[in-house]
Amino acid sequence: MIRHLVFLKYADTVSQDAKDALMGDLAALADALDGIEAFCARPNISPETPLTHGLSEMFWIDFRDAAARDAYLANETHKTIGARLLASLEGGTNGIFVCDVAL
Repeated sequence: MIRHLVFLKYADTVSQDAKDALMGDLAALADALDGIEAFCARPNISPETPLTHGLSEMFWIDFRDAAARDAYLANETHKTIGARLLASLEGGTNGIFVCDVAL
């Protein structure tokens, strides 16, 4: 199993409704694609604020295997949601950190 962790720093102008819509779209995609075992989105509640680098929100997706993860990354709907997500972040790709780990 692979856990795909994504940490986000939204632009100050992005509303909570817009954030919720993005996470809802990702959750729906997780329900639609084979090999996705779980999706979860949460705020970063770490008290080590200086170490979070402003990455105040995060989500993770658990994939059955690397093939399922790779299919998700290549999926056109994922790419569309990803473009919307990047446009909502402070500094675009500077407002995101992605890490995949084997479980």
